[in-house]
Amino acid sequence: MVVVVEQNASEKDIEGIIRVLHDYGFDVHRSTGVNQTVLGAIGVKPDFDTRQIELLPGVAHVYRITEPYKLASRSFKPENTVLDVRGVKIGGKEIIVMAGPCSVENEKQIFTIAKSVAESGAKFLRGGAFKPRTSPYAFQGMGEEGLKLLRRAADEFGLLVITEVMDRGQIELVEQYTDVIQIGARNMQNYTFLKELGKTSKAVMLKRGLSATFEEWLMSAEYILSGGNKQVALCERGIRTFETATRNTMDISSIPVIHAKSHLPIIADPSHGIGIRDKVIPMTRAAVAAGADGIIVEVHHDPDHALSDGAQSLFPHQFAELMKQIRLIAEAIGRKVA
Repeated sequence: MVVVVEQNASEKDIEGIIRVLHDYGFDVHRSTGVNQTVLGAIGVKPDFDTRQIELLPGVAHVYRITEPYKLASRSFKPENTVLDVRGVKIGGKEIIVMAGPCSVENEKQIFTIAKSVAESGAKFLRGGAFKPRTSPYAFQGMGEEGLKLLRRAADEFGLLVITEVMDRGQIELVEQYTDVIQIGARNMQNYTFLKELGKTSKAVMLKRGLSATFEEWLMSAEYILSGGNKQVALCERGIRTFETATRNTMDISSIPVIHAKSHLPIIADPSHGIGIRDKVIPMTRAAVAAGADGIIVEVHHDPDHALSDGAQSLFPHQFAELMKQIRLIAEAIGRKVA
């Protein structure tokens, strides 16, 4: 249930509404926008008479939310959520670019790539220290040493860090080195894990599962939001279909659909979405045109010898060209690349 508060309502009125909702057994989440305060009353009470709330001082409207995801719904928060990560805004007018290798391999590699993506205009350095691989014999990442290198390289070139956490036991360690926690597709429905992420103070980027519907994806975000962490972004990274010519099928339609259903920002990952180097640039262009709030792509200075995902990693000169192209597209749709 959503309670829309009158614009001239006092703080005393709002506190009174919240107290009554608590008395009826609802969990209450407050969202304060530019012109309106909205209260999300969470609880399964199908026979509840909304008039009990409508008559309270300061209440403008009461609506029932039909979607199973409440806090992620645009009904609860009509205005876009804008994440503020150390001064970089995700979800606003500016499109944020995250770039770097699939995995941190060694000091020279990560510093070389960090320098090149920073010079081209990226705001975040991406790179995995813990890698979920299909084969147990593949490179699994450098662990904490990789995190240290990632942080040092990012700080050296004025970048922020986004890296993946694979399980609950890694959260505390990764929090020390990263600015945004990435949750991979395989963990999208690891609900116990998502609950723990609701307790972190770090922003979280939640990737879509390999075969997840929009509702399932948003319900996973709901687990994090309901835990108290409001700094959540979604990431479209392609889904598994019957097509075998590409690694995944990049679902560009998810970008406008999610924007209609949810206030959360959405980032596109064309590297995983298509999985083929020369197709990453056109898919990135399409994602920006469709309204993505950010782009995360893989870049490697020597992809032929990369320890993971070299085939989908852009060369630095390709990334530089990509940045020029998406700046033009962003301008055409009234936005800009940060």
